[in-house]
Amino acid sequence: MARDFKEALRHRRTYYHITNSSPISDEQIKEIIDFAVMNVPSAFNSQSTRIVLLLGKNHKRLWEITKETLQRLVSAEVFKGTEAKIDGSLAAGYGTILFFEDKAVIEQLQDSFPTYHDKFPIWAQQTSAMHQLAIWTMLEDAGLGASLQHYNPLIDDTVCAEWKLDPKWELIAQMPFGTPTEEPGPKEIKPLDKRVLVFK
Repeated sequence: MARDFKEALRHRRTYYHITNSSPISDEQIKEIIDFAVMNVPSAFNSQSTRIVLLLGKNHKRLWEITKETLQRLVSAEVFKGTEAKIDGSLAAGYGTILFFEDKAVIEQLQDSFPTYHDKFPIWAQQTSAMHQLAIWTMLEDAGLGASLQHYNPLIDDTVCAEWKLDPKWELIAQMPFGTPTEEPGPKEIKPLDKRVLVFK
């Protein structure tokens, strides 16, 4: 359903209960990503965001990699909970979107504008966050549920090798998505008078 911008933002939530199905086509999912990449702003118009869409066996492979990596790093007891979360939620979805920032672009800007050298990596994170929000909101507006995960940097090298990606691409976040099977619970919103100040 097409909501106005404010309503779309209001309805964007984290969904952990998703299935391996989609109410829209793969082409429409790609169109959502393309739209965000073309229209979301970036500092100095850097256009440093890179996106990888994983569907089918590629989506499943990502979460196999994540489990294999974590199994080597945590205790067997802790891994049980991790495995249950991945199998029952993240890997159970229809696909995963990987968000990257191209460090080559960031480094070039650092060389060109040394005054802002330390700021460009921060601004790149902000650029990525805007892409994440835009895509997340549009996916939900199209009837999909998603969540945002951060298994980077633990899986970075293996992901780069698996899909033969540019090693200068820095993995920022992973967004598994699919058709929701349950509504999220109520969302706690802290008082606005502690978070927004107005001076006239």
